[in-house]
Amino acid sequence: MSIHDVPITGEPIRLGQFLKLANLAEDGSHAKDLLDAEEVTVNGEVEVRRGRQLTNGDVVEVGGEGGRVVLG
Repeated sequence: MSIHDVPITGEPIRLGQFLKLANLAEDGSHAKDLLDAEEVTVNGEVEVRRGRQLTNGDVVEVGGEGGRVVLG
């Protein structure tokens, strides 16, 4: 599995936005589909809420690829 750091500036980010920013989803519709199919994990647990607030250090994974939230 590959996890890369994804720098975020300012406010905490919502999961749906992060999936797009980290290139784990192509667009908002794709992000929703991934969440509906329970293919997204946050810190190792399945997450289905697109609006979940992510905090510094959270790790989001989809299909063996992942991104770590790095607030700057």
